[in-house]
Amino acid sequence: MSRKEKVRTFKIILGIAVIALLVGIIIYLLPVMRNLSTVEGKIAFKEKIDGSGVLGVLTLFGLQLAQIFLIIIPGEPIEILAGMCYGSVWGTVFIMASAAIISTSIYLLVRKLGKRFVYDFCDEKKVSKIENSKLFQNPRKIEFIMLILFLLPGTPKDLLVYVAGLLPIKPSRFILISTFARFPSVISSTLAGDNVVNRKLESWNFVICCNSVDGWSNSTYC
Repeated sequence: MSRKEKVRTFKIILGIAVIALLVGIIIYLLPVMRNLSTVEGKIAFKEKIDGSGVLGVLTLFGLQLAQIFLIIIPGEPIEILAGMCYGSVWGTVFIMASAAIISTSIYLLVRKLGKRFVYDFCDEKKVSKIENSKLFQNPRKIEFIMLILFLLPGTPKDLLVYVAGLLPIKPSRFILISTFARFPSVISSTLAGDNVVNRKLESWNFVICCNSVDGWSNSTYC
């Protein structure tokens, strides 16, 4: 089995594992989610989350790790789940802190292992197209362009994490941009999750429709 086939098999297995884990979480929470419209139901849901303790936090981190690492998995369901479990504020803090850790790790791996590592997980033609585009030819403008791309909805943010390792951008600047420029997208998703718990379904449906564009765009670059 070639290196590329091994990577593809690994991605498939990990993707299936993540989907299975998400389904398992839904099944675990479903009994208390049915009664979220009542005060008792909300209390039971919070108790369920609090009861999961560190294991729940590690599970959510593992899901986000796989999501950013694989690219093909949309991040919005995980962000919404974080909002449901920990509220919009702490859910956002958790997602952004996790994204900073994971994005920095990928960036450093790309710097150390080079393009071969990027091509193992991303489409080589699309990565080359982005890397060699005129937008990234001017070192002085790269940071500003990266900031705009991370802020805009619908851009392949997780792919940009890989590409950034190939560009002349300082690690400290990249970490700041890739972390804090995600805030608008993350806060909207965690608010949606928080609203699910509080039964504000109208705003939840609206945010889901908006954020689904971003998830679709990421999946087209794997």
